[in-house]
Amino acid sequence: MVDTRNIKNIVFDLGGVILNIDPSLTTEAFAQLGYKDFPTVYTKFSQAKLFDHFELGKITPDEFRTHIKSGLDESITTKQIDEAWNKLILDFPDERINMIQKLKSRYRLFLLSNTNKIHYDFYTRSYRSKYVFNFSALFEKAYYSFAVNMRKPDETIFKLVIKENNLLPEETLFIDDTEINVKAAVELGMKGVWLKPGETINSIGIF
Repeated sequence: MVDTRNIKNIVFDLGGVILNIDPSLTTEAFAQLGYKDFPTVYTKFSQAKLFDHFELGKITPDEFRTHIKSGLDESITTKQIDEAWNKLILDFPDERINMIQKLKSRYRLFLLSNTNKIHYDFYTRSYRSKYVFNFSALFEKAYYSFAVNMRKPDETIFKLVIKENNLLPEETLFIDDTEINVKAAVELGMKGVWLKPGETINSIGIF
């Protein structure tokens, strides 16, 4: 268990930590649009670094949609592509949002997410619709890979968060559901919590 007695800052991942996601739903949605073997298609696009470039903000949403649409019937619309792509995004559980709001009185809070512009637009809109205020208001500052052109587990994005906010790594806790990202943070001197399947920020008992 991580000792949080000296922790003054918390950096949260988003998907799988604050936001519930299920990537299999996007696979199913694209299959219904005509990609019968989307995992194979995903691998092909991954090899071409399409998803990497989209998460890093190197291509626009429209360029991304054009690549995806290249393997679909011409009748498939942009709206259908976006709906399928966003299908993996589920909900923000109230207990997680409530915990983060309570933690704001005790810690400096930050967000560090590998994400893309289409997903960002969708979940921030969904959040505001449910909670009225903007998602970014939960944090002192939010870092999105597509906006800063870096992503985890590259050490440069962790160093950016640390430097811009004058954080001491040993006073900073990073929470993510991907082990390699947590290891990268720990190598830079941060404390790390890897949320394994079935664990949540509410259930791990460190706050």
